Amino acid sequence: MSEALHFLLRHGYAVLFAAVCAEQAGFPVPALPFLLGMGALAGEGRFGFGMALGIAVLASLPGDWLWYELGRLRGYTVLRVICRIALEAETCVKRTENTFLRHGTGALVLAKFVPGFSTVAPPMAGMLRMPRLRFLALDSAGAALWAGAYLLTGLLFRRQLGQVAALAAGMGSWLAALLAGSLGFYLGWKWFERRRFVRLLASGRMAPEELLRRIESGDSPAILDLRHWVEYERDGGHVPGAIHLPPEELRQRQQEIPRDRDVVLYCT
Repeated sequence: MSEALHFLLRHGYAVLFAAVCAEQAGFPVPALPFLLGMGALAGEGRFGFGMALGIAVLASLPGDWLWYELGRLRGYTVLRVICRIALEAETCVKRTENTFLRHGTGALVLAKFVPGFSTVAPPMAGMLRMPRLRFLALDSAGAALWAGAYLLTGLLFRRQLGQVAALAAGMGSWLAALLAGSLGFYLGWKWFERRRFVRLLASGRMAPEELLRRIESGDSPAILDLRHWVEYERDGGHVPGAIHLPPEELRQRQQEIPRDRDVVLYCT
C-alpha cells in the first residue's frame, strides 16, 4: 500500500485512470489500492475527491463498452472466454445468467462490487440486447457508486491505511510468500475439483451419434433441454421432442420427467 501511495503522489490522476481502465478491461491490475490511496490523499488535501471520482468513472467506461459490444456480437462465446480464468467456465456463465434473471439489468449497478462479475456483466448486457444508452447510464451509475465507496473509505480511514502499509512493509518477503502460497493452494484445489468433476461427467455421457441411433431405432430416451431461457431463445437450435426444463424450474416441474425411460440431459 505504501508503494502505491508514493506512486500516486508522483503521478496522481494518470495512474488512477490507467489502473481502473486496465482492471475493467479484464487485465489483472487491482484498482482497489489506488482508489483507497487516492481517497487517503484527497483527505489530506493533495488531490481533489470530485476529480478523482470523475476520472475513475470515465476510466471504467472504455473497457466496459468494449465488452458490451463484444457481447452483442459474439454472445456466449465471449462469456465463456472470460470465465475460463475462473477454472469453472460453465458455472461462471450460469451464475451470471441467474443474477441477471433474478435482479434484471439493474444488476449492473452493483456488479463492480462482486469479484469476477464486474467483467462478465457488460458482455451479458450486450448479449441481452440492452439499449446502449441504458447500459451507459447504468454502468456509469455503478462505476460512480463503486469508485465513490472506495475513495470515501480511503478518505475516512487514511490513518489506519498507513498503519496497515507499515505492517506489510515490516513483514516484507514473508507476507509475499504467504500470499503466493495461499493463491497457489487455492488454484491447485480448484483444478483438482474441476478434474474430478469432469471425470464424473465423462462416465455418464452419450455421444450425439448414439442418441440419434436410439431415436431412429425407436428406443428414444426422454431428452431434457436444461438451457436457461436466455440461452434457449438466443441460440435458436432445439432438439426435436426435447422437454425444455430450465434448472430453476426443475423442482416445480419434476412431474414432467418420464420415469419409464432413460433420461438424457442436454445443456451447453
